[in-house]
Amino acid sequence: MTLLAVGVSHRTARTEMLESLATIDPRRLAADLLASPHVAEVMAISTCNRVEVYCEVDRFHAAVDEIVAGLAKGCGLAPEEVTALAYVHYEERAVQHLFEVSAGLDSMVVGEAQILGQVRGALVEAQSLGTAGRELNEVGQAALRVGKRVRSQTGIDRSGANVVSVGFTEAFEHMAVAGGAQPAAAKMVVIGAGSLSGIAVAHAGRNQVSTTTITSRTQQRAQELAERYDARHAPLTDLPELLTDADYVVCCTGAVGTVLSEPEVVAAMAQRRDRPMVVLDLALPHDSAPAVGDIDGVLRIDLADLASRPETRADQQDIIAAERIVTDELDDFATSQAARTVEPILLGLRARGSAVAEAELQRAKERLVGLDDEQWELIEQALRRTVNTLMHTPTVRIKQLAADPDGQRYADALSSLFDLPVEQVEQVLRPREAGTEDSP
Repeated sequence: MTLLAVGVSHRTARTEMLESLATIDPRRLAADLLASPHVAEVMAISTCNRVEVYCEVDRFHAAVDEIVAGLAKGCGLAPEEVTALAYVHYEERAVQHLFEVSAGLDSMVVGEAQILGQVRGALVEAQSLGTAGRELNEVGQAALRVGKRVRSQTGIDRSGANVVSVGFTEAFEHMAVAGGAQPAAAKMVVIGAGSLSGIAVAHAGRNQVSTTTITSRTQQRAQELAERYDARHAPLTDLPELLTDADYVVCCTGAVGTVLSEPEVVAAMAQRRDRPMVVLDLALPHDSAPAVGDIDGVLRIDLADLASRPETRADQQDIIAAERIVTDELDDFATSQAARTVEPILLGLRARGSAVAEAELQRAKERLVGLDDEQWELIEQALRRTVNTLMHTPTVRIKQLAADPDGQRYADALSSLFDLPVEQVEQVLRPREAGTEDSP
């Protein structure tokens, strides 16, 4: 079995394609893929700007075709359309890609925090469905560790806040030129109640925006966020009414499809007596219809525009530090995986050593008389310590063998020194081979 990753993201697909792919049901996709004889484990990550499938497979090409077909079936696209947009990563490169995704290095806004929670949610979902076995559980947990370490040891997640800050600055500057309301007299509506919405509401507070109202499909989360920042909250059904009085509308739901339509904004602007409005769309794909920006009196600022600006990009030193962490963790993961493959040999060696010690102990008991139980216990402990000492160096060497790219030269030594069955020696070497009959 080998790890395979197939995905489509903002790097390879246009917004409308991402919106189609975002409609895929990860549960149904996982169930369909597990029906394949070539797929043993499945974890699907589906967000507003990427859909990725991680699988343990036994055939590379057959599994890629089935994953692409599953993605196409789930979103209504033709398989050839998905193939043209998809990227494929295999074995160590698949692990590296998941580590980079969790670290935020593959996000449109490098370092954004939401992706770590989305990877965690995908792993929990796969665990609850029973589609993640030992392999995906281990790589998933390692990816979460990488993401946490990157955010705790670098400042890479500051770029998400920078995007909001730059967006607010542009919005306020535009209002000043257009003769609109400045923060102290302005009314702001924040659509969404996630972590990015929290950053937006915090920025509104720091800029002393007069009134901030949070609205969301999840009313409880909107209420909790409002209480945290001393803001107001309202049900999403109140949005048309809120728009008629809002100077700034911040969108960051990450929902599939648009939340703010052109007709809604047109209707609101008709009741505003030429008051300008700024729509700051921080979602990807966008929450507001692009045509909103064509309405008289409305400035629409979107994430794609903000993310391309130098002032919103993560600091290069933070990116380098994050990449270094990914490399270190990848090496550690590869070593731990290699060491795991030799567990049967280690158990066999220790079992053989224990058996020899036990045989010698029984032989001694037959020859020696007059020793009490306490004395025999001391002798047994001494034999155990001797076996453990003798086994220590071979144990270390075998673990090194598993991770060594040129491990074949150790095979004969293992077989000769410890009289191991040939199949056990081959088990140490096999993980370094391709792992599938038709690998790329």
